[in-house]
Amino acid sequence: MKTTKILSTALVAFTMLFGASAFAQKEKTVMVGGAAMYPSKNIIENAMNSKDHTTLVAAVKAAGLVETLQGKGPFTVFAPTNEAFNKLPKGTVETLLKPENKKMLQSVLTYHVVAGKMNSTDIAKAIKAGKGKAVLTTVQGGKLTAWMEGKDLYITDENGGKAKVTIADVNQSNGVIHVIDHVVTPKA
Repeated sequence: MKTTKILSTALVAFTMLFGASAFAQKEKTVMVGGAAMYPSKNIIENAMNSKDHTTLVAAVKAAGLVETLQGKGPFTVFAPTNEAFNKLPKGTVETLLKPENKKMLQSVLTYHVVAGKMNSTDIAKAIKAGKGKAVLTTVQGGKLTAWMEGKDLYITDENGGKAKVTIADVNQSNGVIHVIDHVVTPKA
């Protein structure tokens, strides 16, 4: 009886261990900034693990938007990399991160967010329906224009600045992230 109980306990432990492992392997991850992005985690949980998004995460924290982006959503986030932030004029990031500029920072960050979940297929359909362009309304209230150049997806801001989607369809539990190579800015 004692041996049966030990074997039973071992079997349950084995199943739990490898069952959990099997679940993790079934989850389709995308590598961003050297880290796996898990569809079962929310936008913030995943972004915090990306080495390429430390500036974005710091900005989201400074803007007080962590709780919002951990929320139910769904959200479509066009996430600029550290390199994208580095392309801004010298001192811009530092200025935006100052407490007295919190509203401006919130405006810039929410300009990168569209309500709802739009994967690249959804955006491509909207572009086709718009005869080559799709206008997306951001959470900030501004407009981004999505368009294709060959197989590459781009977004253009209201000032004419453009960003290329370098990694598309990074699924999250509360939406999707598309990594971009430039920071887009709303009209002042």
